[in-house]
Amino acid sequence: MRTVLVTLLAVLLLTIAGTFTFIYAGVYDVAATHPHWPITYWAMETVRKQSVKMRASGLTPPPGFTDDAHVLAGTEHYAAHCASCHGAPGVPRGDLAERLYPKPADLTHSAERYTPAELFWILKNGIKMSGMPAWMDHSDDELWATVAFLERLPTMKEADYAKLVMASIAQGGRHSHGDMPGMDHSTMPGMNHDAMPAGTPPAPALHSH
Repeated sequence: MRTVLVTLLAVLLLTIAGTFTFIYAGVYDVAATHPHWPITYWAMETVRKQSVKMRASGLTPPPGFTDDAHVLAGTEHYAAHCASCHGAPGVPRGDLAERLYPKPADLTHSAERYTPAELFWILKNGIKMSGMPAWMDHSDDELWATVAFLERLPTMKEADYAKLVMASIAQGGRHSHGDMPGMDHSTMPGMNHDAMPAGTPPAPALHSH
């Protein structure tokens, strides 16, 4: 028994020593130009998914959060804060996003990979070491509206997105929180006023945030 304990202690000490040697020797390449090792990527992905799943388990979407009014409100937030990194129908990622590693995810099918509660948790809390910010200074109503937009995104076409953005502009959609200046949606790349389909119906009234 004593021999077993001594052996286990020796293995533990060697493991600790090896870990510190690996860290301080600079063996691991942190350059964004070199992808993670497969095992590193697997570990980070698994930790992220399980962490989000556990912490979002007690969240419940509000009734009717996916109605058209909330989708339109979510479009305003997405166009102002998300499209430059994640892209949108007809709108490619910005240059900065293309140079990040890992690249910001294409969110077209995010609603198929995460539950609404998990998407809300990610929006509100962000993700460490990914470039995903925490939008804790935004109201829960606004974040649920953004989730509503993401729920609609898998079937959204370029013309649908343009119509939603133009509808947001039509009702004065400018975004401002705290000291952050508002972003005029009409300046978003790929959003042309002339591209708005004829006969676009008036946007539904939204509550203020």
